[in-house]
Amino acid sequence: MWYPLTKRTMDVVFATAGLILTAPIFLFISVLIKFDSSGPVFADTPERVGKNGEIFKMYKFRSMIKDAHTLLRTDQRFKEFYQRYKKNNFKIRTDEDPRITRVGRFIRKTSIDELPQLINIIKGDMSLVGPRAFHVDELREQERVFPKTKKNVQAAHTVKPGLTGPWQVSGRSSVDFPERIKLDAKYAKRRSIIYDFKTMLQTIPAVFRGEGN
Repeated sequence: MWYPLTKRTMDVVFATAGLILTAPIFLFISVLIKFDSSGPVFADTPERVGKNGEIFKMYKFRSMIKDAHTLLRTDQRFKEFYQRYKKNNFKIRTDEDPRITRVGRFIRKTSIDELPQLINIIKGDMSLVGPRAFHVDELREQERVFPKTKKNVQAAHTVKPGLTGPWQVSGRSSVDFPERIKLDAKYAKRRSIIYDFKTMLQTIPAVFRGEGN
């Protein structure tokens, strides 16, 4: 029983400290986003799938044009792009996504867009380390295309999704869904404080290499 308590304590302490230390960055990025394009500071992102399949709202800095996710499905300009987006495991290179703003390219490249997820960690929706939090429709589509991943999906959802995790330090966009969910399931099965610290340390060089979303 000590692991869940220790992990939750780490999450709250580190996330709170992170929010305090990055407060100036929050303010600076918020101003840049408002000056760069119309729309809110935080992204209107689709809901994510969390622990035990529970749905939650993930906080991220807005890196795309206003209503980007809705336009992707309703605007004819993005019809072809959306099909390519789905075929590419719901991931696309930042420099190939026409919805991303100028400031958005920078904050995604540096992973600054993910800083608001510290709020999710304090709320208890997420953890510092854990599996990726998939979009609801993304997960549904991937399970349809890759039905043999069902057991790994179930295993991955026995823990909270993380700000960082196995997929972030293993190639991110270049890792396809079956391999990604396999890594997440492996994390869920062998989770430990040491494994969490190791993953966090591996995340630092991954961010500096520019392996953002």
